[in-house]
Amino acid sequence: EEVSRFFTNRGKMMRPIQRVNVDFTASMLQELDQAAAELNVSRQAVIKAYVRQALDWRLLARGARKAG
Repeated sequence: EEVSRFFTNRGKMMRPIQRVNVDFTASMLQELDQAAAELNVSRQAVIKAYVRQALDWRLLARGARKAG
């Protein structure tokens, strides 16, 4: 059966997700849980946001060093 009518080619290609294990101290977990509660999101969402932010800062710092 012809199914091409169901495809719009407007979707975004998502990269595969890889799971990793990370060890945190109890105090770090408490801080992450507190941040998650304040933001009303999951702990995982907080961790992903903080890692993304740190990687962005790193990228910006590298760019600033090259420009300077």
